[in-house]
This record gives sequence, structure tokens and C-alpha cells, in this order.
Amino acid sequence: MIDIVLSERDFDYEIQALVTGFFPAEHNRVVILEKQDENSLKALAQTDADAALFVGAFFGQDKITVWLLNGGKYCERSVTVSGEQDFHKHVDKTTHPYRTDYKNKLKKLLFTILSEMEEETLPEGMHRSIPVWGTMTGVRPTKIPMNRLLQNEPLDAVRRSMEEEYCCSPEKAELCLDIAQREAALLQKAEYDKGYSLYVGIPFCPSTCLYCSFPSYPMEQFGSLIPDYLEALKKEIRFCGELQKGKKLTSVYIGGGTPTTLSAEQLEELLSCLYENFPVEDAYEITVEAGRPDSITREKLMALRRFGVERISVNPQTMQDKTLQSIGRRHTVAQTKQVFALARECGFDNINMDLIIGLPGETPEDFADTLAQMKELDPDSVTIHSLVVKRASRLRRLLDEGAVPEEERARRMEQMMQMGLAFARENGYQPYYMYRQKNTAGYAGSSGQENIGFAREGKECLYNILIMEEMQSIAALGAGASMKCYDRKRHIVSRVENVKSVTDYISRIDEMLKRKQEHGMGD
Repeated sequence: MIDIVLSERDFDYEIQALVTGFFPAEHNRVVILEKQDENSLKALAQTDADAALFVGAFFGQDKITVWLLNGGKYCERSVTVSGEQDFHKHVDKTTHPYRTDYKNKLKKLLFTILSEMEEETLPEGMHRSIPVWGTMTGVRPTKIPMNRLLQNEPLDAVRRSMEEEYCCSPEKAELCLDIAQREAALLQKAEYDKGYSLYVGIPFCPSTCLYCSFPSYPMEQFGSLIPDYLEALKKEIRFCGELQKGKKLTSVYIGGGTPTTLSAEQLEELLSCLYENFPVEDAYEITVEAGRPDSITREKLMALRRFGVERISVNPQTMQDKTLQSIGRRHTVAQTKQVFALARECGFDNINMDLIIGLPGETPEDFADTLAQMKELDPDSVTIHSLVVKRASRLRRLLDEGAVPEEERARRMEQMMQMGLAFARENGYQPYYMYRQKNTAGYAGSSGQENIGFAREGKECLYNILIMEEMQSIAALGAGASMKCYDRKRHIVSRVENVKSVTDYISRIDEMLKRKQEHGMGD
């Protein structure tokens, strides 16, 4: 157990995430000891005999102090922050302009003291890894450098900041900058700052995959709800179309779930309603996440083509039949190949395929075979995801039953990600967006925690960048959809969420519309 002792409840989330990055296999907890002076804080922190390690931080008006108590060994670091516009006297510190600088100094101080800790002094059985992303604990590591590049800050200055201010490894800094530059160019080309994007959620699936954390409803149990769901969704489309009237639409993304669980006729019904109420024909792109090969037919593909859909996803996740069976996907590798060929035959020249590294039982050799089969199909873009594991899920139990130690699983995932990066380079794909997920199967400090989208030039999905970087409002419709309202003046995002339950969404659709009307879409 690691106790994280703080003088106040501020930056506790960031500090806990950073400590987890160094000690991913250890449980930790945050203890807030308010209204204590620095010495009292340190003394009180040592009263818990259950903790093997104490990490502490005192947030002072003039300085930040971070300390570490490891058995009998004590270490302390401080940094001066005096004269910084009375940050700690501010009524609402969350809006103070100095908050980010204060947080960065605190995290770098903690990173430094944890990095310098001698491995041999740790309690028996405790191991430390140094996070390759440094103090960048958030899910969007490209957001900071991309914003700086869009403000015309020199590339070398941004690189130096990532390595020195945020303590990123040179390799991660280069990957991040490569993606950030590509994102910035794509956003400027599409005039992102003049419009909004549209997301439409179809939460039905042929079956529920073992790893899935999205709201999804298997067709066998919930397929009868689709007609009523579509009626409610069309009502929301008409309402929000009126709300957004006269505004520029940048991109459209129809996701899920699996949108192609709808019949060809239902897809046409949905798309007709969208075109009638939104300027879809003027959008930079329209994507439909077809996803599951066992849900795709020629009739559905042709329906999409008739409505101008050019970009779709056909997502195998793996090209190993044994793994597909174990994770609950009811299709085969052969079906994936047949459906991909069918989509090409129907005229789709922008097809994405998703892969997941770290699936139960898969080895780097399995992933190498999956990549070899992907090369034969030659998709236009490939997204490589790191497996997300919820602690109490069936997937966690399956992984534990596989008897592969956590360290070995992390090593395999890191190796697979490196294989994916090499595959992309060798086959003409460039990384164009990236995000990180919490609760990945690998160690928090390993490389195997990124999700990276690769594409050939001109085949990128702009929506993927916009939803990750949060630089534009997203009108999100359907059960479980979360509308993002971007305030351009203050550069902040607020959210309006629809209920996740399909039955609740159908019965409470008027309530969802009222929420959106009260909040507006802020520009």
C-alpha cells in the first residue's frame, strides 16, 4: 500500500495518476490532511503502519514541497512559487490563470523525486517503472503540443518543453510531435474553428464483446426496440437540426454499438432524416462505423453509398479465429476478408480496420500473423488499440486464468505496439491521432497504453481528431451520447449527456431535448 498524503484536496487526481505510473502493480490511496503545517503533515502521515511507502505534498503560498518516506529513508524536494498572483488566495483556484503552471511544477517535482528513488531501497516485492510519458498523465498527450503549434510556437521550443517541462522520453516526444503536426495541418485545412461536428449513436450489436465498455445492446434481446429507438432518434435529429440551423457542419460520424445492425431500409431511413435536417452534403466527411463483419451485407453497403458515405470501418480486432471465439465475436477471419472485398467491390475507397493488442492468450507471434493478413487486405487506415481491462470484468478473470504474469503481459503489449509502429512505417501509414486509456492491461509506464490511428495521406478521419482534442463543439445524438459544447473564448468544454439505457432514451426523449435546448451548443 502507498499512502499519498496531501495538505489539501487539489491536484489529487493528477498526483495519484503519476504515482500509479511509477508503481502500477501497487494499491494506493489519497489522504487529505487539511489545516496542517508542513511538519505536522509529515508527522501525521507516518501514523499508518499499513503503508509501505509514503508520498507527500505540501502546497504552500511561497513554495511546493514534495517528500518521500520509504522505510527509514527520507527524501525531500521543494520549488519556489512565491509572487504567483496569489494563487492560493483565489476564491476559485480551478479558474486561476496560474493553475496550470503551478500543477506542472508540482508534477515535475514529484516525478523527479520518484525517478531518483533507489530501487534497492524499496520494500520487498515492490518494483518501480519510470513512465515514458513523464508527467503527462492525461488521455490526450497531443493536445498540449498541438495547441502550441497552432499558435505558431517553434517546433524546437515545443519539443524542448515536452522533454524538460513534462519529462517525456525523446521517443514519445517525437511520436507526439509527429502526430500533433499532422493534426494541426488537417484541422486548419478543414477550417475546424468555423463549424461543429455531428455524432449519431446506434447502441445495438450482434453480440457483446468481452472487452466492450461502450453501451451496447445485443440484437437477440433488444432488436425489437430498434423501430422505437429510431423514432426517438429521428425526433432528436429534427430538434437538433433546427438548433444548429445556419452553422457550418464539419464532419459526421455514425458510431455505436454497431450501426450496421440496422437493416438496409433502416439505414436509409436514418440517413434520409440526417440529410433533411443537417447540411450533411457540405460536410468535410461522413463516416459510418460498420464495425462487425457479421453485420455487413451488400444491401447495407449500397445503401450507405447511395447517401454519399465514403469512409467506413470493418473491424476484425484480430485475425486469429481462436481469439475471436474467446472474446465473444461471432465472426471468423474468413468473413472479415469476404466483407472487406465486398466493400471494395461496392466502391468504398476509404476503409479503416481496428486491431487490439493484449487480447487474452495472444502472443507477439499471433499479432505478427494478424499484421501479415492485414497487409494482404491493404486497408486505407489502421487503428491499433491497447486492451482496456475493468478490474471486476469477465475479461479480467479470463486474463488472470491465462496464468501470464502482469509483467509479461506488459512486455508483450509493448512489443506488439512496436510491431504495429513498424508495420505502419513499412506500409505507408502515418500516425494522425492518438489517445491513452486508463486501466490498460499493460503497466501504466509501458508503451502499450496508447491507441494510435494510422492512415495513408488523404484517408484520415477528421472527426477522430476533433473528438480527442476538444477544439470544436460536437452535437451528439442517441442513447449514451455526450454532447460537447466548446467555448472558444475560454477554451473550455462542457457536456450534456443523454441517458445510456435505450428504453429510458425512448421514454424520456423529450427530457433529452429539453437539456440540449437549455444548454445550447456554445460556439
